[in-house]
Amino acid sequence: MKLIYTAVLLLVLVCSKYSFAQVLNPGKVLERKAINKTNQAINKKADEAIDSAFNKKNDPKTTDNKAVAQTIKKDTVIDPAGITQPPLQAYSKYDFVPGERVIYFDDFSQDAVGDFPALWTANAAGEVNTLNIAPGKWLNLNSTDGNYFYLKNIAFPKNYIIEFDIVPKKTGGRIAAGLILYGETKHMEMDNSPHPGNSGIIISIEKANWNTMGYKTGDPMQLTGSSGLNPVEQEKVNHVIIWVQGRRLRIYHKSAKVLDMPTNIHDGSVFNRFCFRLSRGASCGSYISNIRITDAAPDMRSKLITEGKLVSYGIYFDVNSDKVKPESYGTIKNIADVLTENAGVKIKIIGHTDADGNDAANLDLSKRRAAAVKNELVKTFGIDASTIETDGMGRNKTGCKRYACEQGAEPEVEFIKQ
Repeated sequence: MKLIYTAVLLLVLVCSKYSFAQVLNPGKVLERKAINKTNQAINKKADEAIDSAFNKKNDPKTTDNKAVAQTIKKDTVIDPAGITQPPLQAYSKYDFVPGERVIYFDDFSQDAVGDFPALWTANAAGEVNTLNIAPGKWLNLNSTDGNYFYLKNIAFPKNYIIEFDIVPKKTGGRIAAGLILYGETKHMEMDNSPHPGNSGIIISIEKANWNTMGYKTGDPMQLTGSSGLNPVEQEKVNHVIIWVQGRRLRIYHKSAKVLDMPTNIHDGSVFNRFCFRLSRGASCGSYISNIRITDAAPDMRSKLITEGKLVSYGIYFDVNSDKVKPESYGTIKNIADVLTENAGVKIKIIGHTDADGNDAANLDLSKRRAAAVKNELVKTFGIDASTIETDGMGRNKTGCKRYACEQGAEPEVEFIKQ
């Protein structure tokens, strides 16, 4: 089963997983060491395991395990590797909520490994690869200079979310990749000019910074932004989220809002194309996958209270896990707000999974994920547990390996008013 970029029909879970073939993975080595260390501690004494989890230097001969456990913060969780997991609420800066309509999705699953993706074009080398640190297929921007265009037009609304995974290569320059959103009046398969179209914004994803620049033909003013918070990491999977609201642009990465520019896009700009760019002499090249664009956040109150159910794409899970990821905070908070404002309303959360894997395992996972979302609503936002039921249906009925294999594909989780 794949790591989840979860679609939720009232909270939709979306599955995806991670496995690469051409990138080193020092994180996995550290993870295995942590697990081995924890197992050794468990084989000794429970108090030593707890001390290790919190990095304390208590004397194992005198430690009162019960007393130590009572000092743990109520919402703190200790995972099997001995790593303290902060409560979901710590990530309140993840305030975006993806919309209910998938405008675009591509994970290159339809393309053969070694080929250039059929729906893209470029003026530089590139091909579809698999990698050993995450699953699926990835577009290898296999150059240090070039532009990679999605061929078709996209009708970007005024409010939308763009998400994608990027793995920067270790060698080469400081820039992992640039993402350009732009508008053109006459369709061109490739516009390799420095500033394509008649207006646009360039988002430079760098190893040490985030830089943005809005431009418009005939207007000499360049609208720029910059931040050094939480830059992307080399040879690791980085999930980048970009929220555009009219002229405002926000970027999220690694459990934080890293950039918020209220006027980063020129007034009157209308975008219908996008591409990735590698800048000559400054780029290292990267792997790109799981590109998803959703429209503006839905009116959750209207959808749930009036229509009886809601589609959302803002619930995320770790691979083969029922652990809700911090990026889910905005969506879950909005749903919690609806339930708080409408006390007594009862809902049922029904989990689904994709079509990969064993049916029995999928059924169990779908039930656990539904229960995990309920747990966050109750534990983090104080929703009455008696108003929420959960169930799981396993693999979705469409047989899609991904929730967005087609626009409007069956969601992974349903939240239904009872």
